[in-house]
Amino acid sequence: MKTAYVFPGQGAQFVGMGQDLYNLNEETKALFEKANDILGFRITDIMFSGTDEELKQTNVTQPAIFLHSVILAKALGDSFQPDMVAGHSLGEFSALVAAGALSFEDGLKLVSQRANAMQKACELQPSTMAAILGLEDAVVEEICAKVDEVVVAANYNCPGQLVISGSIEGVDKACALLTEAGAKRALKLNVGGAFHSPLMESAKVELQAAIEATDILSPRCPIYQNIDAKPQTEPAIIKQNLIAQLTGAVRWTQTVQNILADGATAFVEVGPGNVLQGLVKKVDRQVQTSAASVTA
Repeated sequence: MKTAYVFPGQGAQFVGMGQDLYNLNEETKALFEKANDILGFRITDIMFSGTDEELKQTNVTQPAIFLHSVILAKALGDSFQPDMVAGHSLGEFSALVAAGALSFEDGLKLVSQRANAMQKACELQPSTMAAILGLEDAVVEEICAKVDEVVVAANYNCPGQLVISGSIEGVDKACALLTEAGAKRALKLNVGGAFHSPLMESAKVELQAAIEATDILSPRCPIYQNIDAKPQTEPAIIKQNLIAQLTGAVRWTQTVQNILADGATAFVEVGPGNVLQGLVKKVDRQVQTSAASVTA
């Protein structure tokens, strides 16, 4: 019996998230308060009682999801015994902290820097993403390659669901061609910009120095990273992959397939929402999935 713990990315947030964890005990409360100090604003106020609009800002969303996931993993205590971990996009940082490769403080600082760098990159050029449903990955890749604007496959979420990312014109052109090719839906997403595409290059450059200057240790179990979907334990490789992730694709389908091939029989989602449980089930309907939870 092997258990994989998986950590969600941007989009899983909701107003009220983390309030139960804050109230759980003095230790969890102290971690949230430490986060408020590190960030220089009271993110807990926005998480617990802000508006959807406030929570949706990239520089709030990413640290909020990270905090929910990491503090929940810590609250699990001795019952948190992962055989392998993985995180979707931002969730990779949560997974690294939960698996002991990154300190809580360093993880939060990197996530905050990442969010701010991505926000700046979004403001440099209007860009977007779109979910393509019902086509083979290879068909989506082929059609994106034909478009004479920036547009790439960005999130391989599950079989038949691939998110593309690029300039607004590039995504619009690709959506039209993909619909013609038989996509069930080509749905533009309400996101700030073209995450996991070449348009994030400025953010990658900015974050690279921060990642290189941060201590990353060997995690307590392998982490399956987005960029290659392979299990890693070597700090130097983990750093390279974290840097490459900003402009590279999130290979979640392949990650889940590889974790299953390596013997996982259960997936536990650690963080807000249940998006990853749904994606895992699309890869293998038989596998056991659940959400991590703690009670006072």
